[in-house]
Amino acid sequence: MSNRMKEVLQGQENNYILPFLWQHGEEEAVIREEIARVHESGIGALCIEARPHPDFLGPKWWTDMDIIMDEARIRGMKVWLLDDDHFPTGHAAGKVKDAPEALHRKFLAERYIDTLGPAKGTSLLLNTLLMRGLRPTISHPERATGLNKLISVVAVRRDPTSGDLLSDSIDITDRVQDGILYWDIPEGYWRVFIITENKDGGSLQQDDYLNPLDRDSVRILIDTVYETVYERYKADFGKTFAGFFSDEPGFYNDKTTFDFQSRPGKKGVPLPWSSDVPVLLEQALGADYRKHLHLLFHDGGEQTQVVRYAYMNIVSKLYADNFCSQIGEWCRDRGVEYIGHVLEDNNVHARLGSGAGHFFRSMWGQDMSGLDVVLWQIVPGFDELSFSKPGGDTDSEFFHYGLAKLGVSLGHLDPKKQGRTMCEVYGAYGWAEGLKLMKWLTDHMLVRGVNYFVPHAFTQKDPDPDCPPHMYAGGKNPQYRYYKYLNHYMNRISHLISGGRHVATAAVVYHAEAEWSGEAMPFQKPVKQLMQHQIDCEILPIDILMDAASVKEGKLHVHNEDFACLIVPYAEALPAAAIRRLAAFAEQGLAVRFVGGLPTRASEGSEVSAELVELANHRNVKVVALDVLAQTLVTDGHYEIQIDAFQPYLRNYHYVHEGLDVFMFFNEHPHQIIRRKIGLPVQGDVYAYDAFINRLTKLNALQENDSSTTIEVILHPYESIVLIHGTDFEGFVGAPQIASSSELEINSEWAVSIATAEQYPHFEAWGKTTALSNMSEAGCLPRFTGTFRYETEFEWHETVNQGLQLELGEVYETAQVWINGEEAGVRICPPYALAVDGLVHKGTNKLVVEVTNTMVKELPDFLSAFAQQEPSGLIGPARVIKTLKE
Repeated sequence: MSNRMKEVLQGQENNYILPFLWQHGEEEAVIREEIARVHESGIGALCIEARPHPDFLGPKWWTDMDIIMDEARIRGMKVWLLDDDHFPTGHAAGKVKDAPEALHRKFLAERYIDTLGPAKGTSLLLNTLLMRGLRPTISHPERATGLNKLISVVAVRRDPTSGDLLSDSIDITDRVQDGILYWDIPEGYWRVFIITENKDGGSLQQDDYLNPLDRDSVRILIDTVYETVYERYKADFGKTFAGFFSDEPGFYNDKTTFDFQSRPGKKGVPLPWSSDVPVLLEQALGADYRKHLHLLFHDGGEQTQVVRYAYMNIVSKLYADNFCSQIGEWCRDRGVEYIGHVLEDNNVHARLGSGAGHFFRSMWGQDMSGLDVVLWQIVPGFDELSFSKPGGDTDSEFFHYGLAKLGVSLGHLDPKKQGRTMCEVYGAYGWAEGLKLMKWLTDHMLVRGVNYFVPHAFTQKDPDPDCPPHMYAGGKNPQYRYYKYLNHYMNRISHLISGGRHVATAAVVYHAEAEWSGEAMPFQKPVKQLMQHQIDCEILPIDILMDAASVKEGKLHVHNEDFACLIVPYAEALPAAAIRRLAAFAEQGLAVRFVGGLPTRASEGSEVSAELVELANHRNVKVVALDVLAQTLVTDGHYEIQIDAFQPYLRNYHYVHEGLDVFMFFNEHPHQIIRRKIGLPVQGDVYAYDAFINRLTKLNALQENDSSTTIEVILHPYESIVLIHGTDFEGFVGAPQIASSSELEINSEWAVSIATAEQYPHFEAWGKTTALSNMSEAGCLPRFTGTFRYETEFEWHETVNQGLQLELGEVYETAQVWINGEEAGVRICPPYALAVDGLVHKGTNKLVVEVTNTMVKELPDFLSAFAQQEPSGLIGPARVIKTLKE
């Protein structure tokens, strides 16, 4: 038996959970109590959130951190630390504002003056355009004096009819003296662009933030936070102290902090800048690059996309080298790890604004890949239609089909990440979110390969209105006592999908460079087609294709993975080297599939016509329409899992260890049952692993041949299954698969009592009923949060008490069951069914069901107002199912 499977079955799996623990400066006893609540939930690590603390890096902070570190040492827990006092990372605990001006953020900005010639002896006043304070700086009035740095002044000819910018331009920077431009205007209409380097620009919320493009500026954060923590806890580094967490650092050059459309060409937006950028632009565009800087802000013909590609390529690499990689190297040199995530929302991962330009580059320096799911970004059933959430509507296609795959791909493809991908999860959904939705979100991540989790969050403040739900909430969260069941489940599956190798059929090219270069298809569009047809894939950036990929025996090899085909989402242009690389891959035998068409040019404007002709005519290259992509791959034999019918909501994941295949399947539909025959690419026995009760059950195959084994899978909404193929499971396998034979519906009278989280387990009687119904409906208990206890008796007329199952029907939302005084089990999501072998006897049986709802009924918070509220209690019908062994 594989060590991983044996470790899980024997309860020896590792910890994969590190929840946020928010600090507000509470007393020692409160801090230690909250850590105890984290630990008893089956969690072995903490991630300390400094944001709410009133004295970050001050005396009270260090007192509190000493307490946390001591308690963690006692309990054998790991401690991670969010690396700044503000969200997002980059404030450096306020030290940037006191640093030399050269280390402050810099922006490239433009203004223009329209002119008409011919006109000799003309002058233009640039003084006011060069003054600082082009936007109000009330908080820093000293910044409204002095001059911005002039980068260039360029006159660009305009079409006399349309007003469009033409290619004819003149660099007249050297004609500026003392803030005045002296220029004899040639005949025609000209627009004079004044390009400046500004200190003021971007989001007002990030006024005093470091410049992520500048290595010395980023060093302010390292010196202020990282070095200070190291000095105090260096003996714990790599032991109790595990590392640092950066939360959503980015450019934040857009005045609208979370505008996801920020990119070159967006009107009125300054662009990230540093002293390195002009040097690199000159290398990319030539000595006259200043003549083209206006194209970063305005459209002006064919050269526009060439300039924008060059700029984005430069700033995304500078961010990677100077911010992420510098911090990561500092951490690794001291025996700790660097984790976190950038902002990914609605494709901003490849853009400016709150993005960092290029997801893979921005995260390459970290030791885990990372992403987050907060604020109703992912909602069951809203995988195509947008969902209205705080801050605007979702790009649901990206969140459901792109986000997790983006993160997991980086985790698999970068060797330093060791196959690890972290997700900050559950945050800011409001009290409407309970364990049922948490389990769905967990499975959504697990089935895509996410194997580390940062739940959001434990807080010591009571009450705390800050981004609920909170796991413990000072003992007021009635579902807290069941939270450990989700954590054990999460740790077990994470252990099975860690330390081995992911198996996928296809690689899909990341679209960042294509988007910078012109019209482009987001990577998630082909990924969606593949996922809906159970064809798994990874997302590959062009950097990896250029530096770390090779073709062997017709397959694309990257790190520990190999792919049967490479899929290129439609791109009007790609980098010239990438086009040549694709042609070489095809010649080496790799199946290359262009979705929607071939590129028509190179991003840099280079000559690649010969390579494009070669691709168009190559035997290993096909141009495929998006809507038939999956069918084409199946026809070509580029698939692994076989399904007997189209099932767009069935998700799958294949992971291998030596001697062990792990297959996970998840029903992502919120209402429909999936019943499908699935062909697995293995030979021999297949087992079902129930990660909630930690049990293996041998399955009966429907069909076996030399290449596959077919089984039937039935998955209710919110249900997943882990299928195991391996050997030597003797002593660990439970009863074989069973099928329904007969049933008894429980129609007797129920006695109902209630208890809040603080009252539990002491209940007070509410009443009796024979008709189970919603306890939160008007006229009942619409404001009650806590546990409903249902007690009844039923008659069982048979002597058989094996092969029995209790089905509770509809439940909202956690259920714990006792039969004749013996606990039968806990369920936190559908299907609410439990095996009750040996618990039911002939005659009268007593049934007790406790159902616990969420805190939204008592605390109807702002975040919960964005979602439909579910009922409360046991709705039923409750039935005892008699089953027969197959």
